Amino acid sequence: MFTKPIALAVAATLAAGAAFAEPVELGSRPLFLVDQMNDGALKDKLAACAGTEPSPTLFSIGHRGAALMFAEHTAESYTAAARQGAGIIECDVAFTADKELVCRHAQNDLHTTTNILATDLAAKCTTPFAPASGDANAKAECRTSDITLTEFLSLTGKMDAANAKATTVDAYMDATPAWRTDLYAAAGGTLLTHAQSIELIKSLGGKFTPELKTPAEEMPFDGFTMDAYAQKMIDEYKAAGIDPADVWPQSFDLSVVKYWVENEPDFGAQAVYLVEWHDGFDEQNPETWNEDFAALVEAGVNYLAPSINMMITSQNGAVAASAYAKAAKEAGLTLIGWTLERSGPLATGGGWYYQSAADVIDNDGYYLTVLDVLAQDVGIAGMFSDWPATVTYYANCMGL
Repeated sequence: MFTKPIALAVAATLAAGAAFAEPVELGSRPLFLVDQMNDGALKDKLAACAGTEPSPTLFSIGHRGAALMFAEHTAESYTAAARQGAGIIECDVAFTADKELVCRHAQNDLHTTTNILATDLAAKCTTPFAPASGDANAKAECRTSDITLTEFLSLTGKMDAANAKATTVDAYMDATPAWRTDLYAAAGGTLLTHAQSIELIKSLGGKFTPELKTPAEEMPFDGFTMDAYAQKMIDEYKAAGIDPADVWPQSFDLSVVKYWVENEPDFGAQAVYLVEWHDGFDEQNPETWNEDFAALVEAGVNYLAPSINMMITSQNGAVAASAYAKAAKEAGLTLIGWTLERSGPLATGGGWYYQSAADVIDNDGYYLTVLDVLAQDVGIAGMFSDWPATVTYYANCMGL
């Protein structure tokens, strides 16, 4: 059953017709990005789609909801993602002290994503808040496994941020980057259990991509094994009567993906193996790649989700598909990208997500240029985004 705040959130969502009964609302940002693009055929095509009534699309995946401006993994963030046309919405799955599943990006991020440090529960944190002093940064670490499910649901979500130079809890928590906003999080985001996220996303007309998070705790945790953890996540979709075809379970842990393939084949068929750029990686040099694509396919892994930087490169002054992406696709893997609009303004190359093509990226229009390369030249099946409206706009314009 939902707690009262969640029940009200779901009721309000349904009353507003957000189960895709009303037109998707994309706002001004997609066209703002189109305006920033370099002149050319792609800009012209995307500009010509202005005014077209958009529809929800499975190509658009809400990364933690709509986390660019809404507190991640909250009812408000998931609802915003659905209203922006995200056909798939992500709940990252962690566990509490009483081994219940909840939506958090990491098991040990409560100090940056919730108000826990401003509550009595701060005393239960693995590392209570310590102010910055001299050359030493402020520190804190609060885990979902530090508290019970009931205690977790008493917290409110905030924009993910911390001020390492803070000398007070208030200053530590008040650190949202200038390119994000507290406008939609100021009232506090509604936290969710994993089961509640399933009910809410279903009510919004969406499909599911839960990520089983790597535990901060040594496993087994009080008898809770990794296999039990992986199984519990799938069992909550079964209990909710969700069709396995509507679920793309994810993990950075290949053993977890293989567990689903072997023990829950209906869900395992769409299990997603997440991978990311590592030190020494070169998107054009196979000798630096960790993944054996043929072996993954042989093991029954059908989906691979690399970070954006692994799938793009720069060639002849333009963004292009990387050799890594082409090889993975040729091996028979279905590719998903992460995460568009996770970075701030792209005027200086875009940071970590775009480092493999940073020498040619110099304006925010490249969000759409990169997306086009991944969609058309790599052939990804979907894109995670912190602001799904941008991907929804592109997908509708391109007929994806």
